[in-house]
Amino acid sequence: MPLQSSPESPQPLRVVVAALKDYVERTGAIWVEGQIIQLTRRAGASTQFLTLRDKLAEVSVKISTTAAVLDAAGPLVEGQLVSAWVHPTLWSKSGSLTFECRDIRPSGEGRLLAHLEQTKRRLQAEGLFAPERKRPLPFLPRAIGLVTGENSAAERDVVENVRRRWPAARLEIRYALMQGPNAATQVADAVGVLDRHAEVDVIIVARGGGSIEDLLPFSDEGLARAVFAARTPVVSAIGHESDTPILDLVADVRASTPTDAAKRVVPDAAGEAERVTQARARIRQAIVSRLATEQRHLDELRTRPVLRDPSATIDLASERLRDLTGRLSRAVGVRLESERTDLQHTLARIRALSPQATLQRGYAILTTADGATITSVHAVEPDETIVARLLDGEIAAAVIDVEPTETEEP
Repeated sequence: MPLQSSPESPQPLRVVVAALKDYVERTGAIWVEGQIIQLTRRAGASTQFLTLRDKLAEVSVKISTTAAVLDAAGPLVEGQLVSAWVHPTLWSKSGSLTFECRDIRPSGEGRLLAHLEQTKRRLQAEGLFAPERKRPLPFLPRAIGLVTGENSAAERDVVENVRRRWPAARLEIRYALMQGPNAATQVADAVGVLDRHAEVDVIIVARGGGSIEDLLPFSDEGLARAVFAARTPVVSAIGHESDTPILDLVADVRASTPTDAAKRVVPDAAGEAERVTQARARIRQAIVSRLATEQRHLDELRTRPVLRDPSATIDLASERLRDLTGRLSRAVGVRLESERTDLQHTLARIRALSPQATLQRGYAILTTADGATITSVHAVEPDETIVARLLDGEIAAAVIDVEPTETEEP
């Protein structure tokens, strides 16, 4: 029953709010769809708040929930479309309408994105995205494997750009469905066939752009594991720059477009020829510069006196030799003269002390018959034969008498 009121008998505010609260809460819990326009997580708080808005009309409501409900829903971001099981209620103190959320789930594309995010986290935890396992692409592959849709724009882009950049390139093409439930299996099988090919050095998986649903096969876990297990480097060229399927994360190289993939797997022949020409020019210039430098050094050496007139050094050495020889001869002569003078002085002193000089003054040296020198009259006896040695010979004489010289007593 509606409440009755008038200016004279108004209803108390508490009665009106209580009636509204009873009416609102009789609605019961209901699933609603909306877009998250504000999500505020308060660390450590049990109650969390978010704001949902209708995706078509300008209608928004504030929702309260628990941290456990938000965590169970997976990663939620602003702008995401969700389905929430809410129970409307009216707060008596403030009269504000709010919704208590008891369950929340990604809706439509959001559900799909949440599933893909869970798959990414699981594969990342297993190391399928690890940078250290990425293999480098060969500079010039013997053969290029291509997995794409038959007669697709992606095939034309890859083939034309590869031929344009390196006309002699060889391609091994394997066709597969690029969307639909069987696409992931066919692409994985084609990758396996090319991986076993003896001459295929790189594999390109190429597809044009599309919606998330169209590109869903390239986020298939089985395809991701098949690419991870391949021994041949794999280039992922799926969709446009903004598209990032799981295959892009597992592949060794991610190309933004099929055209970009062609540029990555083969060098540009014209560019390489230009670089070779430039390298040859730099080598030629380096050789010319080196020869000019060596010629300059040689010219400098040739200007030196020793090379301009090699005999000059010999003449200089010969002059020094003559000077040294003269100095040596003079030094030897001076030394010999000094030694000669010293020898003459020594001989003079020896001669002065020699008995020969004494004999020349008329003295004689007396010896006994057996050669003993007689220095005293007491050394001979009368009738004894003695020998007198003179300057020019010897005289044998007999002692007639011995007369000692008397000496005075001191």
